[in-house]
Amino acid sequence: MTWATIDLNADLGEGFGRWRLTDDEQLLSVVTSANVACGFHAGDAPTMRRVCALAAEHSVRIGAQVSYRDLAGFGRRAMDVPADELAAEIAYQIGALEVFARAAGSRVSYVKPHGALYNRVVRDEEQAAAVVEGVLLSGERLPLLGLPGSMLHTMAEKAGLPVITEAFADRAYTAEGTLVPRGEDGAVLTDGATVVERSVSMARFGVITSRCGRSVPVRARSLCLHGDTPGAVSLARQVRRQLETAGVRVESFV
Repeated sequence: MTWATIDLNADLGEGFGRWRLTDDEQLLSVVTSANVACGFHAGDAPTMRRVCALAAEHSVRIGAQVSYRDLAGFGRRAMDVPADELAAEIAYQIGALEVFARAAGSRVSYVKPHGALYNRVVRDEEQAAAVVEGVLLSGERLPLLGLPGSMLHTMAEKAGLPVITEAFADRAYTAEGTLVPRGEDGAVLTDGATVVERSVSMARFGVITSRCGRSVPVRARSLCLHGDTPGAVSLARQVRRQLETAGVRVESFV
């Protein structure tokens, strides 16, 4: 499946105190949706407030990027969190971000898991159900952004929540259509030409070349560009420019 329009999302607000990882202001001039860290893998109250204000200023949709409670590991360490505890923590993160989104004249428009949680809910029914329960507990029936065919989307649809399919322009894929683990060589792509070519291919033709050279169908309404990838701003600008040149309209899915 191909799309006449595509959303560009990026992980933003991934700092803490005086430390900043992402160039939030520059990326917000390119992307159409912002996955804002909610304090569990990165981010703090001042950072969330600042990024929400910038997103509202640029008319960029705000999404809650929820995570396991893992500041030291940037949310990328595997954890076994009881389902009821995870649901409460998901709702807590959404609620925290909603305060700052509303203060900026906007709102939280969707939810996206981060890191280890993102990968876990592709296949883990219990953890996926807990994320969905957390979204419902927050009081909003928010769309869930994730991989096509994931257990997260299956559980969300069962609960009547909207789902948004996502692909990654700067990540390597397996032949099964899942992401190559970050710990493996070549998992993150930094070559601009390669990332741009893959982005256009996914948006126009719904396919991507896996690490083993096999063409894999990727049905995506949104493309993710990681804000912590080296040269992220330049890469995002190149991707958006080439998508528009290829006749793809870049706009938010919300």
